[in-house]
Amino acid sequence: MNPKLHLSGLLALPLFLAAASTQADDYQVTITNLTQAQSFTPILVATHKPGHPVFTPGQAASSDLEAVAEGGDIGPLRATLDAYGSVHETVASDGLLGPGESVTLMLNGSRKYRYLSLVSMLIPTNDAFIGISGVKMPKKKNNPSMIFVPAYDAGTEVNDELCANIPGPVCGGSGMSAANGEGFVSIHPGIHGVGDLSAGTYDWRNPAALVKIERMD
Repeated sequence: MNPKLHLSGLLALPLFLAAASTQADDYQVTITNLTQAQSFTPILVATHKPGHPVFTPGQAASSDLEAVAEGGDIGPLRATLDAYGSVHETVASDGLLGPGESVTLMLNGSRKYRYLSLVSMLIPTNDAFIGISGVKMPKKKNNPSMIFVPAYDAGTEVNDELCANIPGPVCGGSGMSAANGEGFVSIHPGIHGVGDLSAGTYDWRNPAALVKIERMD
């Protein structure tokens, strides 16, 4: 054996292994709206390393999450996530996802970025959102993860249920309110009919969404 060829092969081996370890894995994420009258605003999904929570129940929401939960604006949160080295990719759906409807998004993971987060506002509400904050994606094909997702209250706006403070086609109000809410993320109590919204029409019982995560390659 030519010693030079043998040596070059050994030197190339670590490079090949490094490339293989970061090779992207394709994933399919399907979100289904389980409510009877709430719609989901554009849904933001991210793949990332562990230890990168988008939100934590019992703690205050970030200003980026506030923009999602009150106005359905995923732009600030997406920009923040895209700037992090611990985030691999962000993707988003278009338009509103109505009751009983599903949408499927394709995204990439890898051995380093095998965690998924997801957020979307429920309308018409003041600051309700569906969310997943760092769930591990399946390693194997044909072994999907099925996650029932509750609706959370961002705690950034009072649940006055007044259309003046609720955006979207039902109410057409302002997306952001100066009135502070509970101050921390919690399970949303639903619609109680205290303002302009009928509880009989717009209330729901958790879970609010079903998320199916499948590895495709």
